[in-house]
Amino acid sequence: MPPTEARSVVPAHVAIIMDGNGRWAKQRGLPRIEGHRRGVETVRTVTFAARDLGVRMLTLYAFSVENWKRPQDEVGALMGLLEFYLKKELETFVRDRVRLRTIGRTQDLPAGVQKLLRTAIEETRHFTDYTLVLALNYGARTEAVDAARAYAAAVAAGTEKLNDDSWETFSRYLYTTGLPDPDLIIRTSGETRISNFLLLQAAYAEFVFTPVLWPDFGKPELAAAIAEYARRERRFGQTGDQVKPAAVQRP
Repeated sequence: MPPTEARSVVPAHVAIIMDGNGRWAKQRGLPRIEGHRRGVETVRTVTFAARDLGVRMLTLYAFSVENWKRPQDEVGALMGLLEFYLKKELETFVRDRVRLRTIGRTQDLPAGVQKLLRTAIEETRHFTDYTLVLALNYGARTEAVDAARAYAAAVAAGTEKLNDDSWETFSRYLYTTGLPDPDLIIRTSGETRISNFLLLQAAYAEFVFTPVLWPDFGKPELAAAIAEYARRERRFGQTGDQVKPAAVQRP
């Protein structure tokens, strides 16, 4: 449900479509995997930049269900980088009290990656101040199919009612159950599409598209996107006058 209270100028939940690693490498005459390596470094930079800027939750589109179609050597390298990232960052997550969550069909990822994810999620699950969500083997249409299947199974089992057609009920079966919808979605690299990312959850999100390639995206670029978000008026179907805070009455 759209919030009725006045929002903060800082979005509580920012989601990012990290794009441009390959083009960054190509511009420099480097192999694509080098762009992905630099992209992993940016993940670390932006994760903590977001927290410094007051964001409470950051979701990163790390690997889509469509990415399996890429050349197998690139897919293998991406999985290797993911495993390296998780091994390297677990201690940092615990030290800095970052809760890790995932969304997507993570059961289809390599066994080594799954094990590292389970460990990181378990060891950080009690942190509440800041959450990093990795979208892995994620696709919004796949999510909708999985949610519909799970909801139908619940109806068949008698734990849900078929005539309960509320969004609140159905959304409990999405991968993002328990997580707030994103306030701001950013896509890097100049592309202006959302590529099957959080289609249902993004119903009221603000979008910022930046030409900056992901390896070059840092705290200044994130701060600029948040500043753009702060200039937007979010009405959630209401009029501008309805969402403006009431003028302070002078005595």
